[in-house]
Amino acid sequence: MAEDLTVTRTLVVPAAELSERFSRSSGPGGQGVNTADSRVELSFDLAASPSVPEWLRTRMLARLEKRLVDGVLTVTAGEHRAQLQNRMAARERMTRILRDAAAAPPPVRRKTKPTRGSQERRIAEKKRRAQTKHGRRGGGWD
Repeated sequence: MAEDLTVTRTLVVPAAELSERFSRSSGPGGQGVNTADSRVELSFDLAASPSVPEWLRTRMLARLEKRLVDGVLTVTAGEHRAQLQNRMAARERMTRILRDAAAAPPPVRRKTKPTRGSQERRIAEKKRRAQTKHGRRGGGWD
């Protein structure tokens, strides 16, 4: 399982920079529920990683600042009974998080004025709604 984590075409995290810890899972397990260490904690030190370029590291650190503890990203997986499945799930989760953090920022939205047709449709809908509400008003019960 000690293989590199391919995040994007340009970013590959070497297996040596990932650390795994195992503990007892709280999920299903049958007879081995209290003996098998199937829960996996996968950690990656993003702040000190030499494999992440500096320009990308600053972007990723900014986007993941609420998930990081001292620059280390930790992902946990314990939903499967087998440790191997949990290891794979943790690696997939880590890959998805890092890929989202490394993604280029969306293009800046240019402000545009609403079209004349959309303004007219909006006003017409407001008038229809006002008529409906006006029709619901009843006369006084004198």
